[in-house]
Amino acid sequence: MQKYIPDIYQKSIYTIDYSKLMTKGIKCLLFDLDNTIIVPHTSEVSEKAKDLFISLKQKGFKVIIFSNSLKSKVKVHQQFLKVNAISLACKPLSYNFKKIIKKTNFKPSEIAIIGDQLLTDIAGGNNVGITTILVNPVVDKNRFFENMKMRSLERKNLFYKGRYYD
Repeated sequence: MQKYIPDIYQKSIYTIDYSKLMTKGIKCLLFDLDNTIIVPHTSEVSEKAKDLFISLKQKGFKVIIFSNSLKSKVKVHQQFLKVNAISLACKPLSYNFKKIIKKTNFKPSEIAIIGDQLLTDIAGGNNVGITTILVNPVVDKNRFFENMKMRSLERKNLFYKGRYYD
């Protein structure tokens, strides 16, 4: 059950205390794309997201889109946000997480993943020992297995949807 519990839980990518992450030694931020940064099945990224990514890069973070989406979709957003990207990441499998760790030369303790799903983003990040940050989905979707896992964690007093912490 522990692999589904995020280290940090915030309302959105805009409410995360990135300065606090930096003081904890985080240097690389992996962002899920669909329903974390953008509305799924759209090609639009808000100017607010673009400004956030510019600010994060100016603070010294290495920012990478880390998505299970197809390369053609990820590439459009990668170019707009001017960041590196990994498509078809196959989260929660650890292969591409380990590839990022090796390629960037960062220690797992220096990397965080930010995403909207316990079963992919959080489980995958916890499997390789990086900091995991759960945010609410941009658009609520009915995710049967995700909701089952949330209810299970709540019954065991391990995690509560809507109780934000960092």
